Amino acid sequence: MGESRGSIAFFASYRPPVALDIFCCPAPPSSPKDELHLTDGDSYNYNCQPIPPAALKTVVERLGVSRGDAVEGDIDSGRITGLVFVSEREHNLETLHIALRFNDDGEVQVFSLADAYGGDGLFSGARMEDSGCIAGGYEVDGRTVDHYLVYVSTKEPVRERRSPWNVAYKTNLRTGETERLTPPGTFDISPSVSPSGKKVAVASYQGKKWDGEIKNLNTNIYVMSLENPSQDRERVIENGGWPSWGSEDVIFFHRKDGDGENSCWGVFRHTLSTGETVRVTPAAFDAVTPAAIDETRVAVAAIRQKSEFSDVRVEAQYRHIEVFDMRSPEQPMQITRNTRPKADHFNPFVMDGGKFIGYHRCKSELLQHGDDLPRKFHKLQSPHEDVGVFRVSGVFPTFSKDGSQLAFVDNEFKSVWLADSQGMRVVFKTDGPDSVFSPLWNSKKDILYVCMGPSFKASETLEIHSIHNVSTGDRKSRQLTFGGFNNAFPSTNPDGTKFVFRSTRDGGAKYSKNLYIMEDADAGEGEDGSQSTVTRMTAGEWTDTHCQWSPNGKWIVFSSNRDRPADAPERDHGLDPGYFAVYLMDVASRSVVRVIRSGYDVAGHVNHPVFSPDGRSIAVTSDLAAVTADPMSLPLFLHSVRPYGDIFTVDIDPDDMARNEDVEGFVRVTHSRYENSTPAWTVFSTHDPHAQWNLLVVEDEHVPSCPYAHPDGGESWHMTGQICIPKRHC
Repeated sequence: MGESRGSIAFFASYRPPVALDIFCCPAPPSSPKDELHLTDGDSYNYNCQPIPPAALKTVVERLGVSRGDAVEGDIDSGRITGLVFVSEREHNLETLHIALRFNDDGEVQVFSLADAYGGDGLFSGARMEDSGCIAGGYEVDGRTVDHYLVYVSTKEPVRERRSPWNVAYKTNLRTGETERLTPPGTFDISPSVSPSGKKVAVASYQGKKWDGEIKNLNTNIYVMSLENPSQDRERVIENGGWPSWGSEDVIFFHRKDGDGENSCWGVFRHTLSTGETVRVTPAAFDAVTPAAIDETRVAVAAIRQKSEFSDVRVEAQYRHIEVFDMRSPEQPMQITRNTRPKADHFNPFVMDGGKFIGYHRCKSELLQHGDDLPRKFHKLQSPHEDVGVFRVSGVFPTFSKDGSQLAFVDNEFKSVWLADSQGMRVVFKTDGPDSVFSPLWNSKKDILYVCMGPSFKASETLEIHSIHNVSTGDRKSRQLTFGGFNNAFPSTNPDGTKFVFRSTRDGGAKYSKNLYIMEDADAGEGEDGSQSTVTRMTAGEWTDTHCQWSPNGKWIVFSSNRDRPADAPERDHGLDPGYFAVYLMDVASRSVVRVIRSGYDVAGHVNHPVFSPDGRSIAVTSDLAAVTADPMSLPLFLHSVRPYGDIFTVDIDPDDMARNEDVEGFVRVTHSRYENSTPAWTVFSTHDPHAQWNLLVVEDEHVPSCPYAHPDGGESWHMTGQICIPKRHC
């Protein structure tokens, strides 16, 4: 159907602005020159594990790779080694790949699982794959059990709201046959295989539901047998994540210990035969994502000194790989502080029995100080045959009146960018940062509306401005709202003569936010309120926000927490508890219907709704699929209000609003360990020649995606000391 219903643009939060890649060092390294790059350098690559020689022979045979004779001998001698890891090179999805390293000349060949096992079924379509590791290869009753790839995938749809989609599978490396390891109705992450290849440990939600937590998931660790996972599955550790086997009897894992400001993440050792659990890393600092070498030694990612949002970090505030030996825990072996002291390193893995320690990090050495990264958009595989999907390099994408131009704000909320046939450029700049956000095109004119002022501060003044003649170069700015209120998220009617927006102007001491219509979009209300009438559309002590006018002009879609229970907590896990759902309002009658809720109790977030150009669907960003990976394995995000999750679509009746109450069905559009947010939907497809912005769309080529990334002796990305981070908006 060729994207006949247009395409959806979105922004990815917390995704590092410079590509991640996989490296290793001898343990210990003596200098930065000891670091070895393990992949071909294409795209983002991370979460790696080595493939044992016996299993690698099966993989090579399955792939039909030939480099002359004696391939098996080259594997036995170590001339050919293999890795399984996550890469974003195929359709910009986060999926597993296999790398063959020819160590004599350094060549690396990378294959997707579809290359080896076919592009149908589990290895096709929109999905996320993670945590690949090798099982099997042991003797049973005189026969050798085949080798298996054990991993997690989000391929199977889940209809329950606010539920994870992560399921563990095993794929036979010889036959390609795939079986589910996770029991029905249960969801697992972070699988790890025991040294014998017989058992699999997972961090699991079994027996519990996701409660909205986004950092400390409080999963339990279960162990199951590879051959009979449904019968031989047992909980062995309560409150643990990221298991790693030190032996058949020992599992290392991470856990948050303590309460409040004194709490720290630590790595622990659990002995299965005795049930004894002991802490391995000191309680004075954070240590996560263990990779066991043996029963007493474990590699961890450690952050020895906490950092604040605006810190220019010192070495101890970076995430570094260290090896702890329980026989001398006071003297851990430093790995990455000897190679790149001012860079974050993630998720260690063990090679050659502990002689080498691997990890992934950002390739910041490819940048010079002050480099302005190339800015392009990245097309993803879409679950809709008639709708394209692509990720933009900025926040709050918005399309021009004819869909041919695309504007957005940079990650600092300092400048407005425009993408068209002339490329990408700044068309409006503030003194910033945190000074402008949420641009929106007038539906008929060459006008952009922007919100001027600090974001996510309801008590602060936020005003709506218009920028005229955006594409021609005049770009005169005019303030449209006044009064010192928090006004934001304008959206014009189809004629471009009015706009709906949300405001705190009648919100009182609680700064409640309701919807209003500016009856004259050109004049605004005037400083004394004399120019244009402002009509109040909703009234209540709640937050109505993220509003958009429908293509036919009859309805307004918006998100709101108006159905939040009276006894709902003010904060949840220290964060905004949400209770945001999506509603439709009839402009003429002002009647309201709830269309999309997150949890069945309305808990959670469904935000930033936008209509499809034909009015038959709504796209949102939501936590309907919970959390997709262990948050502590990701680049650490600071001062998050609440990740929204992924992009989803819901089909509606475009003619009868009453028939759209609490729509049950939804489609998950994106599958990501990061946060995908602020969608926009254009009538143009990603390959339409009339859409001038699509000259910047790439399908499988990697281009870094942060307009403001600067290495500061490593990876102190701009102001955050971590990565480019946008804030949440209500």
